[in-house]
Amino acid sequence: MEELDLKELFSIFWNKKIQIILIIAIFAVIGFIYTIQFTTPMYSSSTTLVLASSGNKETNVGTNTTSITATDITVNSKLVSTYSELVKSKNILRQVIANLGIKIDEGILRSNVGVTSVKNTELIEITVKNEKPEYSAQIANEIAKVFTEKVKEIYNINNIQVVDEAEKATAPSNINHGKDIIIFAFIGLVVAIAYVLIANMLDTTIKTPEDVEKGFQIPVIASIPLIENFENERGGRR
Repeated sequence: MEELDLKELFSIFWNKKIQIILIIAIFAVIGFIYTIQFTTPMYSSSTTLVLASSGNKETNVGTNTTSITATDITVNSKLVSTYSELVKSKNILRQVIANLGIKIDEGILRSNVGVTSVKNTELIEITVKNEKPEYSAQIANEIAKVFTEKVKEIYNINNIQVVDEAEKATAPSNINHGKDIIIFAFIGLVVAIAYVLIANMLDTTIKTPEDVEKGFQIPVIASIPLIENFENERGGRR
């Protein structure tokens, strides 16, 4: 019985294959139009900072060089989470806006600034999103600069170094036509499957002898085939 049910289910979808393909294609086109017309391109640029050294250093006698102590590493590790929050503080963002002379709302800027710390490292990545690619890079680098100065002012230490400066993005970070089309096409597939199943449940017409047996619980002894255009053929022969 299970094999028969699977065959029937496959037959239902096969008979509706044109509708299913059409629905999927419509949703894929909608996805493409959505990304073109209704999605504002946003460009992302990132700068990477490392907590490398501090004001407390050991000096190697005879070599006149300095090395990072174990205390420095411990302090830097604990400061990573604090620094991540400090980057998006009002004082730093306001100073960045003033230094660059750009017109941007502070709240919008804060929502477009992302700060992540690489697990088990002393690296902090500052990512800025903006509609203008040159702005995202400028803002990210200026945040790193102002943030470094603010840390010196607050903690009286110099333990932040820029590893990678932000560069101008060449493509939007929030638009991926292929991905969007696949997502919308998948949604279309789900809608198509739901449509076929609901349409089949609401369809109470008898199409095969098996439908009679299931509906009335009686065996089918014989069936009369339907001959299309029977009357036309008879008229032609006369």
